[in-house]
Amino acid sequence: MPLPYARAAVGSTNPAKLEAVHRAFARLAPGCSVEGVSTTSGVRAQPVGDDETRTGAQARARTALAESDADVGIGLEGGVIFEGDAPWLVSWVAVVDRDGRSDEASGLRMPLPASAAARLRAGAELGEVIDALFNTHLSKQQAGAIGLLTEGFVSRTDAFADLVAMACAPLLRPDLY
Repeated sequence: MPLPYARAAVGSTNPAKLEAVHRAFARLAPGCSVEGVSTTSGVRAQPVGDDETRTGAQARARTALAESDADVGIGLEGGVIFEGDAPWLVSWVAVVDRDGRSDEASGLRMPLPASAAARLRAGAELGEVIDALFNTHLSKQQAGAIGLLTEGFVSRTDAFADLVAMACAPLLRPDLY
């Protein structure tokens, strides 16, 4: 059974994130409009660690819902973790609706180039680091690190769309959750 939402607010105006929600909701909530709401995550510009990244996604979802007339708010947040010296990309998606239901999903974990570690540890945003490595501009609004590192096989939008669907699983199947 599809989700009953007519309007979804995404806690970002980033085109890659908006398209991810649009793709997921085209199938999960047919006819639902998707709008971006400029929000802040309440965490560092480049979240570090699962907890901070998760908190950022939750804050974006709650703020998007509060600052709109939408039925559901969605927060998407990319972060980094360090395993020893090695940097990894992590992502979280949070969904909250007007009935007070909230769910989330995480995934999209992949190693990042070792050459990015020092700048990321110093607080640089992953998008800036990837732009420098690939001599591009605003990659986080397009294919993202994942798209550039996989030669376009998986884009940031593709990966986030899957996470949006996973975060919606309890809303789609309340009989099981």
